[in-house]
Amino acid sequence: SETRDRALRYLQGLLSQCERKNSWHLAEWLGDATPDGVQYLLDRARWDADAARDILRQWVIDTLGSPEGVLVLDETGFIKKGQHSAGVQRQYSGTAGRIENSQIGVFLLYASPAGHAFLDRALYLPKSWTQDRERCRRAGIPDDVEFASKPELARRMLERAMDQDIPAAWVTGDSVYGGNRSLRLWLEERSQPFVLEVACNESLWWQSFHYTRADEIAAALPDDAWQTLSAGSGSKGERWYDWALTPLTRLQPTEEARRWGHYLLIRRSLSTPDELAYYVVHAPRDWVSIETLVRVAGQRWKIEQGFQTAKGECGLDEYEVRRWASWHRHITLSLLAHALLVAIRQASHQQKKLVPTGLSGHSPSSGD
Repeated sequence: SETRDRALRYLQGLLSQCERKNSWHLAEWLGDATPDGVQYLLDRARWDADAARDILRQWVIDTLGSPEGVLVLDETGFIKKGQHSAGVQRQYSGTAGRIENSQIGVFLLYASPAGHAFLDRALYLPKSWTQDRERCRRAGIPDDVEFASKPELARRMLERAMDQDIPAAWVTGDSVYGGNRSLRLWLEERSQPFVLEVACNESLWWQSFHYTRADEIAAALPDDAWQTLSAGSGSKGERWYDWALTPLTRLQPTEEARRWGHYLLIRRSLSTPDELAYYVVHAPRDWVSIETLVRVAGQRWKIEQGFQTAKGECGLDEYEVRRWASWHRHITLSLLAHALLVAIRQASHQQKKLVPTGLSGHSPSSGD
């Protein structure tokens, strides 16, 4: 009961106006003289962060689940000093936009018309760590944790979600994941539609069984192949781009396989036409329209919004822990706090919709 109570108070602290969400500041907000209680919760207390993660996943689906749901993959960096935090090394961090001493976490987000929240997380361990088992033991990393690439970590998270029959029509993610053929083939084997970004030099079968680079395909398309569509609204309004869609060539040995199509979706900047992005698509043919695929591709920005909110309001990146289990505990609690925030906002929006126009903030007249 003490651990449950402290976990609840920790969540309340993460959702509070506390200046920073690290151990010292949270302890002060909780009324503790020292951060010992907070550190105990994240390090030595007996509770299962993966079980909490499973509760988070089910709660998000119960709250936001929709047949139109999209599973979104991405990673984010956590800038760190020193060499002792699990998984830390000098590596590229998209958060900083450069190579920094950092940890990298891979995340899975669920986006639906009702909102978006995280389902899962995994700490990426570079080979410099997994090849040094003594260093791993000092950071509390179990001996059975071996090297796994970011796409492999993503596949495990997707597998956990799909095995729970998550209502998800699509999977999307950037080129770190779309550029991994093994991940794409695994999704195809599970009959899971996807819109995954790939690099400009991705080799694809197009109009023949010979490989053609994605950027060469884009350059060969006629002018009338492009149309201007919005990928969804952002902080500055609708995200307008030029888009083109072209089918890819695939061997389809069975009738069931021929129900599915493979395509290349291309995005071109309106202001800078030489800035293009490329997406490989796998989906049932009767699902495919360029408007639908553009909408799915636009869902990838939801995870960036999720990171921004979780870091800015739920302390996702403000932890002061070094050990493997402690990282997963703090991150899981932060994602739970973020999901609660999403649910509170959703309930608030629903309540506002129920208030009749003209009555909000006014006393009803005798004629009402």
